[in-house]
Amino acid sequence: MRNRLFLKLFGAFLLLGVTATLPVDLAARWIWKRSLAREVEQGLTQKAKLIAALAERVAARDLQAFARQQSAIAGARVTIIASDGRVLADSEHDPATMENHAARPEVAAALRGGKASSTRQSATIGVRYFYLAIPFRGGALRLATPMAELQTALQLATRSVILISLLSLALAALLAGLYTRGVTARIEEVKTFAEQVASGNLSARVEERGGDELAQMATALNLTARRLEENFRQLQYSRDQLDSVLNSMQESVLAVSSDRRIAWANERMSKLLGEGLKMGNALVETVRDPEILRSIQTVLETRTAATGRSQLLFPGRTFQVNVAPLPEGGAVAVWLEITAIEQMEKTRRDFIANVSHELRTPLTSVQGYAETLAEMASDAEQRELIEVVRKNAARMAGLTEDLLALARVESGEDKLDLQTMEPVELLKDLPESAAALLKAQGQRLEIENAAHQPVKADADKIRQVFLNLIENACRYGKSAQGITAGSFDEGREVYFYVRDHGPGIASEHLPRIFERFYRIDRARAGSAETGTGLGLAIAKHVVIKHGGRIWAESELNAGSTFYFSLPALAAVGTSAS
Repeated sequence: MRNRLFLKLFGAFLLLGVTATLPVDLAARWIWKRSLAREVEQGLTQKAKLIAALAERVAARDLQAFARQQSAIAGARVTIIASDGRVLADSEHDPATMENHAARPEVAAALRGGKASSTRQSATIGVRYFYLAIPFRGGALRLATPMAELQTALQLATRSVILISLLSLALAALLAGLYTRGVTARIEEVKTFAEQVASGNLSARVEERGGDELAQMATALNLTARRLEENFRQLQYSRDQLDSVLNSMQESVLAVSSDRRIAWANERMSKLLGEGLKMGNALVETVRDPEILRSIQTVLETRTAATGRSQLLFPGRTFQVNVAPLPEGGAVAVWLEITAIEQMEKTRRDFIANVSHELRTPLTSVQGYAETLAEMASDAEQRELIEVVRKNAARMAGLTEDLLALARVESGEDKLDLQTMEPVELLKDLPESAAALLKAQGQRLEIENAAHQPVKADADKIRQVFLNLIENACRYGKSAQGITAGSFDEGREVYFYVRDHGPGIASEHLPRIFERFYRIDRARAGSAETGTGLGLAIAKHVVIKHGGRIWAESELNAGSTFYFSLPALAAVGTSAS
């Protein structure tokens, strides 16, 4: 590389020298030629004037001899011409045999009283001359010198200029070679420095010498290397810290590259997968759980977080897997074992279901006996006390029914009977289904439908969701403006809602209102009679099983709106494919 760079730089400098020298050479030769021609012309002019002054005293018969004599002295051909163009004397030829010269350019100018010169081949003797003519005795006196002498002088001058140009060019080439060698050596140092940095040697430095641009570049490169070394040190420190944190986690962590290969795993994951874990292997070769692979695939394609459950990878153990995208295009998955939590949750559900089931029969008996006693009582005070017993028994019975319903929903015992339905079909029967509840609470229900996308839904379960939301609105959102239930399309989902115009819900309660038994306060109900606190929790689980979402929006003194969404049929079909 160094030789190629040297040749390129040297060739560029040499070309620059030639380009600079050639115009100087041509200009010097042109100036020299002009100067020489001017000197010849001036010399001939002085000689012609001297000869003309001497010829004034020479008789006409002696002009021929005079011309030859002066030619020998002046070193030039001498021609004396009459005013009519006849040649009176010529130092090189017999004037009697010469033609009329009135048409010669320089002679014609001299006959008109001026000085003139020209260059051409002599028609008389066939030699190329430089001619100069001046006025003389009403005619003209002309001197001529052969161009060969001028050419000889010009060639001598040209050789001198060329020699000087070649010497200058050789000196320039020598200086260019020395300078180029110095530059290429410094560039080679920069190349060596770059190779060392690229190989990971961030302690490499370039020697800083001189004050030119290459020295400034060396200073900048050294500064860059120092900063890279410091940043790399900090990055390595941060990476070591991150590795320590991730390896100390109880959760298993697995990083996947954008081409779905295993990029990194913490110690917990290495122990979990054992010898089957190999960095760089395809993910599908190690993690053979379709749900987890699907979750990671979704994250890689959509760049949004996803959650899945793993029960097939490690039989008898359940993991919740949270997958998030990485900035460089891959994904990271965190395995959280929830086996114990699942078992505790199952135990809790079974306990609630068993207790609720055992309480159902005695509570039914209490209600029956209370009603019988109320009919038999003759005293108003006795009937009032018995009515309190009946109402609380009925409330306890309702609570046990809701607990059983919630347990069935959470455990998955109730299978969904999904049917393709228009949104209006889920809304149209609500006034009739909720008639008794609306009448008891003195409320009215209005139906609004703006949705047109069909959905897959279990009509009975969604109707129960609506009834729970309507019951909640009746109890806590009483208003003269009544209650509104409706739907509308929202992208790939259909939104359903129940809206009341009551006192509203404070913002700090909204995130928790779908929790079991969560109560805001009894004052919102407008009476001492409240629900079981499970209706919204049941609604939430039913909607989630349909693949939807449920939430509430409210503003104090402006009413509340409870929304839930169901995937549109087109979206369901797309995801299924």
